[in-house]
Amino acid sequence: MMPSNNSPLAMTATEHTFKTWDGNELFYRSWLPEKPVSQALILFHRGHEHSARWQETVDLLALDDIGVFAWDARGHGRSPGERGSAENLAAVIKDVDEFVKHVSAAYHIAVPDMIVLGHSVGAVSMLAWIHDYAPTIRAMVVATPALRVKLYIPFAIPMLRLKQKLAGPGYVKSYVKATMLTHDPEQATAYQADKLIFRQIAVNILLDLHDTSTRLMADAGAFTTPTLLIGAGADWVVSLDAQEKLSRDLSSPIKELEVFPNLYHAVFHEKGREQVVARARKFILQRFAQPPVTASLLDADKTGHTKAEFDRLSAPGGASFAPMRLAMKTLGRLSKGVSTGWTTGFDSGVTLDHVYKNQAEGITSIGRMIDRSFLDSIGWRGIRQRRVHLEKILRDAIESLHQAGKPVRILDIATGGGRYALETMNALRHIPMTAVLRDYQQVNLEAAKKLAGELGLDNLSIVQGDAFDRKSIAFVTPRPTIVIVSGLYELFPANAPLRESLAGIADALEPGGLLIYTNQPWHPEVEFIARVLTNREGQPWIMRRRTQAEMDELVRAAGFKKSEMAIDPWGIFTVSIAKRLGA
Repeated sequence: MMPSNNSPLAMTATEHTFKTWDGNELFYRSWLPEKPVSQALILFHRGHEHSARWQETVDLLALDDIGVFAWDARGHGRSPGERGSAENLAAVIKDVDEFVKHVSAAYHIAVPDMIVLGHSVGAVSMLAWIHDYAPTIRAMVVATPALRVKLYIPFAIPMLRLKQKLAGPGYVKSYVKATMLTHDPEQATAYQADKLIFRQIAVNILLDLHDTSTRLMADAGAFTTPTLLIGAGADWVVSLDAQEKLSRDLSSPIKELEVFPNLYHAVFHEKGREQVVARARKFILQRFAQPPVTASLLDADKTGHTKAEFDRLSAPGGASFAPMRLAMKTLGRLSKGVSTGWTTGFDSGVTLDHVYKNQAEGITSIGRMIDRSFLDSIGWRGIRQRRVHLEKILRDAIESLHQAGKPVRILDIATGGGRYALETMNALRHIPMTAVLRDYQQVNLEAAKKLAGELGLDNLSIVQGDAFDRKSIAFVTPRPTIVIVSGLYELFPANAPLRESLAGIADALEPGGLLIYTNQPWHPEVEFIARVLTNREGQPWIMRRRTQAEMDELVRAAGFKKSEMAIDPWGIFTVSIAKRLGA
């Protein structure tokens, strides 16, 4: 039974900090009953606010056997950082991941026994975390998410982009007054008097919020987490239409939409907020009372969200891309990158090696200009960031094995030109290690051998091999302690070959061995690539994206547990590391 608004069950917050990914100490509050808990609700506040603002909501929820946690996001409340600012929204999303992992480790609560609740901007950060990092949480409550902020000024987003380009980083002041957030005069007064609430937001964060929301709405089918979405029918701040579209497009087996028609944006501080909290409480208790609801994605190559996209891209069409294809087949050949792509495939190791070098080359200044544009495309920028993440994760894996007194034996099953592996080995020459670099294309093997010679590396072998041949992977010698699969699985739409490949890797690695793998859960130019570019076989380069949840499930099914992940600011490429399970 819900306590009344006049006599809420008071719960006292305790104050803590945790160290996030870049060393910053972020502040958070916890509300814990006296007896130990095995379930948690994690709250993410709206923009400009802080965790103390959840106190009444926590009291009204009356979850007397569930731990409740709420942070002050970086740049908010008692957490460090310029108010309303961050390096980018991706940094905040990674903070979300670190916070949840901290709660899990510090309070001994498994992630599948957690539910998350986000409000406004906090809801978007939470949604992006679930989309990009694919945590196995029980459910999510999404309250008035800021998927489309009502800026009211025509062309506000293009103008802000121009402002940032010309003037550099800056801030804008929120137009939102307390009386536009709530009908409750006492709550409006409290909002205005709160010294930890501020009005500014960094332009880059506002633009990232818009771009991330665009990506999430376009890929709403990637969500499979049970969801309650709460909307406000009289919201002055964000678009209800965008929220309703997201709700319709979710693939979640349980999805509920509740719109409170007369409420303003700050639904947890509105008149009638008891109804909002009661609705959230009902959903939370239902989800905790039932076993986790999951739908296997092992056959997502046969049916579902990304399969439908792949089928659409595989069908005839795309006439509007014909002029671009013609331009790239003719004038584009003056660019080294474009010319190489047409010759070896835009997905080939040779093309990627040119992308990694990031030096514009071509015939005449026009060719170099075209090549610069080619190299600066969003996909190739993501590829270069993927390499940065891959090298860091590989380096950390090598150093952790060495510090633990374990041998470092690397196997890269589809090395391409081998640049990231070879350059990382070269940078860590003080650590004894060996490597086997395999690829099925001779041109890639020759490129890798050339680079190894230039670096003077001789503690490795570079050999031809099939990355999908389970037996040949399983019996690689010496037996590896680190296996790398980078940029390979993204090129193949079917899951059966991946499962064979992953099984071979599991056979090769002893328990405790490490698997580093990449994925492409999103790409804003997937149709352009399919309609214009060709792959290593000279066929249209049609990709079936795998959601991160699908890729992680394939890895889990092979006997691995993911421990860390990195993703670029655009949400295109991920790099993960997982440990081989077993006795």
